[in-house]
Amino acid sequence: MAARKNGTGDSSAEPRRLVIVESPTKAKKIAPYLGSNYVVEASVGHIRDLPRGAADVPAKYKGEPWARLGVDVDHDFEALYVVSPEKKGKVAELKGLLKDADELYLATDPDREGEAIAWHLLETLNPKIPVRRMVFHEITKPAILAAAADTRDLDQDLVDAQETRRILDRLYGYEVSPVLWKKVMPKLSAGRVQSVATRIIVQRERERMAFRSAEYWDISATLDAGAEASPRSFGARLVNVDGSRVAAGRDFGPDGKLKTESVTVLDESRARRLAEALEGVDLTVASAEDKPYTRKPYPPFMTSTLQQEAGRKLRFSSERTMRVAQRLYENGYITYMRTDSTSLSESAVSAARAQATELYGPEYVHSTPRQYTRKVKNAQEAHEAIRPAGDVFQTPGQLHSALQTDEFRLYELIWQRTVASQMADLRGTTLTLRITGTAGTGEECTFSASGRTITFAGFLKAYVESVDDEAGGQTDDAESRLPALVAGQAVTATQLDPDGHTTNPPARFTEASLIKTLEELGIGRPSTYSSIIKTILDRGYVYKRGSALVPSWVAFSVIALLEGHFGRLIDFDFTAGMEDDLDAIAGGRERRGDWLQSFYFGGDTGAEGSVARSGGLKKMVGQNLEDIDARTINSIRLFDDSEGREIHVRVGRYGPYLERMVRNDEDPDGDPISQRANLPDDLPPDELTIEFAEKLFATPQEGRKLGVDPLTGHDIVAKEGRFGPYVTEILPEPEPEPTPPQPDIVPVPQDNDSGGGTKTAVKKAAAKKAPAKKAAAKKAAGPKPRTGSLLKSMDLATITLDDALKLLSLPRVVGVDPESKDEITAQNGRYGPYLKKGTDSRSLADEDQMFTVTLEEALKIYAEPKRRGRQGEAKPPLRELGVDPVSEKPMVIKDGRFGPYVTDGETNASLRKDDEVESISDDRASELLADRRARGPVKKKAAAKKAPAKKAPAKKAPAKKAAAKKTAAKKAPAKKTPVKKAAAKKTAAKKAPAKKADGE
Repeated sequence: MAARKNGTGDSSAEPRRLVIVESPTKAKKIAPYLGSNYVVEASVGHIRDLPRGAADVPAKYKGEPWARLGVDVDHDFEALYVVSPEKKGKVAELKGLLKDADELYLATDPDREGEAIAWHLLETLNPKIPVRRMVFHEITKPAILAAAADTRDLDQDLVDAQETRRILDRLYGYEVSPVLWKKVMPKLSAGRVQSVATRIIVQRERERMAFRSAEYWDISATLDAGAEASPRSFGARLVNVDGSRVAAGRDFGPDGKLKTESVTVLDESRARRLAEALEGVDLTVASAEDKPYTRKPYPPFMTSTLQQEAGRKLRFSSERTMRVAQRLYENGYITYMRTDSTSLSESAVSAARAQATELYGPEYVHSTPRQYTRKVKNAQEAHEAIRPAGDVFQTPGQLHSALQTDEFRLYELIWQRTVASQMADLRGTTLTLRITGTAGTGEECTFSASGRTITFAGFLKAYVESVDDEAGGQTDDAESRLPALVAGQAVTATQLDPDGHTTNPPARFTEASLIKTLEELGIGRPSTYSSIIKTILDRGYVYKRGSALVPSWVAFSVIALLEGHFGRLIDFDFTAGMEDDLDAIAGGRERRGDWLQSFYFGGDTGAEGSVARSGGLKKMVGQNLEDIDARTINSIRLFDDSEGREIHVRVGRYGPYLERMVRNDEDPDGDPISQRANLPDDLPPDELTIEFAEKLFATPQEGRKLGVDPLTGHDIVAKEGRFGPYVTEILPEPEPEPTPPQPDIVPVPQDNDSGGGTKTAVKKAAAKKAPAKKAAAKKAAGPKPRTGSLLKSMDLATITLDDALKLLSLPRVVGVDPESKDEITAQNGRYGPYLKKGTDSRSLADEDQMFTVTLEEALKIYAEPKRRGRQGEAKPPLRELGVDPVSEKPMVIKDGRFGPYVTDGETNASLRKDDEVESISDDRASELLADRRARGPVKKKAAAKKAPAKKAPAKKAPAKKAAAKKTAAKKAPAKKTPVKKAAAKKTAAKKAPAKKADGE
């Protein structure tokens, strides 16, 4: 329903205006700010797009050679846009509202995509009334009224830029993705930005795989400055021996070798000798260097920095951050959240300064208003930064009861950063001490200590930026105090510890650091980063290990193919340059059709070696396809074993595996044969060492034979599978079914048919053969072998035949419940051992209980009341946490049937995808519980709504029709067909009466 607000006074002279926004939330929020002459309705996102598949292509275009693309590449790249089936009702509704309107206001988001949505609405609705573009950056009453009073025309250049981007992505995906299907595996995808993002992650993993660690030593000293000093004790580290700097981690390259010869590398023995020689030696302060330092506040958030900081500080994924920010914007709490700008309006600067003064005092506010400007590569329109909405900011405390937990945490972050941006600089001092002494063995040794003291907190009163978990670092509020010493002052070493270190590989990317890198390279747009990261996760190119992004072996193959045959398409500079070209289209400096023509078919535009100058995308794909050797692309060479044999990871259609060529013991002088081993899905590529590879080869793909099952005579083997180690039985090959004798086909000529009868007889006989063949093929498949996953206490290398037979005995029949007559079985499930009786499952305390539990013990477990969460006997929690501030009860994490969850005994809340049992904080656990309480109890009687759908009169006619069709073929199942259809189309059944009412 359209949102309308009743105004006051005579409005008959005012034109009636239909305002279209994207979301119902925005429509509901905006409507009260406008008068009764405004009707606000939501399009609910895009109303049309390029065809998703052949079924979406209108009949008149199906024969066109470009229909697959949805873009007529021969006629100025004209796009074929179709209204999706689920949006046809919405379009009809908007057209109905348009009939009663005098003016149409398109009030979609103030960016390129919003401009494109407005254009699609204009093209689809085809209004005969004046159309205006209404733009606002925050949803407050003054902003909405100002936007309604100051409209503009649709910006066709912005539309062209967005549509070029959409068509470009379609051409790229539809031309390159099929190459991946043919050469790597089905259902993969390539994309202009997603492939580059994947390449960045794969390159980092390659660096980690090639990395060779170096060892170096120094001496850590604890020094005593005397009773008068504060602090008296402080730490220092050996940095110089006889005038030569002691090597640190930065002096070694990724190959583990020194970058320079001008340093001294201490090994363990020399470090220990020096430490002993320095015992009791007089140490003196050689220098004390004291320097002041300042730190300016960080700029207000733009899209990319908000995603980064929410990831670091709140542990939000980029997708979660944008979803929460969207809700805050649509409900009028923050300004538009897709922006490349760090600037603030004058009113926002005034609001931030006023709140900083009120909350922290005038001395903490900068003497003049701060304005942050930056040249962002590929920036969109000059929006404001992301900040609290309005001319007076609401504090987080004022909104605590109005916002959900995630909304509150993100709003608080945005508010803190905005207010802090107008505050005074952080001021402090750094102190560096150099302490020298001569070891008993004659070496002149120098120790160094660095300290930092904050003398004026400035903006830190409001906000402290976090550091990346993977990369590490020190936050702005970290202090390390040193005593105020002067040159010549004596100190004493109370402890000298030789300290060994190893260099570390470059940190894996997190979502935050990947976004930062993409932004620095000028690749993509900040507003698309969250969807790009989601895509590469969903496609299986990348998975998460904690917060780190780890590439899969499939990603290695895909990137190897693209680098080897389509290098320009995933070149960082080329991809960033493409954004510049799209900006030129947005600015009206480049024509869309000309640019697409050059990109797809080739031309003289772009730099030397560009896609256009290389003949265009179409030619590039056509020429390269036949040159791609699938085996080479899907082979990743790792290293050589001790005998010099190459070890490769092969990416197969059913997952990655290890392979090397070994001597054939049955024919030593013949060609070597392949030795293969399965790779666990969750093994990061950089952890696949030669030692681990040999361990996997020790359990070949065909498995380690454990013995013979005395009951069946089948061989029992232990294998390493994609989802972990398991045991299984080897079944004998089923004997092929004897082929039934084929009847001789005797032609029966008929007098008046010129052989027609003969043809008919042959056809009939042939038709009868088909079912026989099908049945034989089905029978030959045979029974499936029994399998059993290894228990947590078992190891693939040591499991015995007896252990395996125990696992294959599962599920074990414990007995029959004398009351219900249901069979009770003990089974091993994904979340541990359990009992099952009908549909009732109860947990067992440990794995051994599966083999020992008696019927009496099982009945006793079932006699106990069913517990909430994990059903069955109570198990110790996975982790104990603190007290929940709401319920004031202790929180624990338990392993539930559907995964780990946090509970305070009253409320259960599942851990989200990004939450880790080992690292989840008390605050995060409390937040999950609060969020679960806010959503209310689970509605268990939703099924009651199904009854009306079955009886809906609107569904009777189609049901009979469907039944009639079935009856013609076979009568028996016909009764079931309407029931199934009704169940499958409950939503449609509910909507039918509404449509009928509109028609009347």
